[in-house]
Amino acid sequence: MEKKKTVPFNGTPQQEAELLKAINELKGQKGSLMPIMQRAQDIYGYLPYEVQEIISEKTNVPMAKIYGVATFYSQFTLFPKGQHKISVCLGTACYVKGSGQIYDKLMELLEIGGGECTADGKFSLDACRCVGACGLAPVMMIDEEVYGRLTVDDVEGILAKY
Repeated sequence: MEKKKTVPFNGTPQQEAELLKAINELKGQKGSLMPIMQRAQDIYGYLPYEVQEIISEKTNVPMAKIYGVATFYSQFTLFPKGQHKISVCLGTACYVKGSGQIYDKLMELLEIGGGECTADGKFSLDACRCVGACGLAPVMMIDEEVYGRLTVDDVEGILAKY
């Protein structure tokens, strides 16, 4: 399995204190793992290995179980999101009109794969299945801005705005 490129973990002592407080509040309750993981993601923005280790150590839940929950539920992410979140629609309408090539071009220009974040933390790239703008296919979003009727040649100019 290829390791995803990501920015280094930069947790602060304040974040760790907040996480430990949340764990202490919740750990005695039945079914507390999900709420603890949700709080951790709220605190850090994602669930890096280091945070999973803290949760495992403080709750006596094996790392394998924590990782299994984190990778099973789509609400959790193991990688940080960039300052600008790029999402390319790979749903049927967009895909048949060339969104796959747009996604490939973004990976090339940003030097990251899907689900990854650039080393400077500026961009993260994800695929999605539909943004509800099929009439504008192919479509990508950067943050909340929708870009439609794209060609591969449009991508570099759009990124330059950010």
